[in-house]
Amino acid sequence: MKAIQITIDATVNQSPEVVWDHYTNAKHIVNWNFASDDWHCPRAENNPVIGGAYFSRMEAKDGSFGFDFRATYDDLIPNEKLVYTLEDGRKVTTLFEKVGSTTQVTTVFEAENQNPLELQKDGWQAILNNFKRYVEEAKS
Repeated sequence: MKAIQITIDATVNQSPEVVWDHYTNAKHIVNWNFASDDWHCPRAENNPVIGGAYFSRMEAKDGSFGFDFRATYDDLIPNEKLVYTLEDGRKVTTLFEKVGSTTQVTTVFEAENQNPLELQKDGWQAILNNFKRYVEEAKS
């Protein structure tokens, strides 16, 4: 059975180089990698090379729930593309495309089978929207 793919995107008012740095650098990941203000990302580690590992911890600020997010990089082109496999075997591809003075960030991920598709899409999109806001407000 072929996996269902979900696409999310955002246009970030920064160059691909700045967007890439904020997307891949653990010191930045902890500042944007959550879907709402009642969550946070207290820890992240990232080694963006083929075969390298990605790890982040997402938790509700009230301590009621949390989970680890782990992946291994399968392919990447700095400032352009990341492809990784999640711990459960699902694939994720994120593209960074320069469009004028902005960067179009598009992520395609394979849906899991425990939550409704719309919930998954909304959650991933909320995190990407938080990323956009963080990058546009951050002082690199």
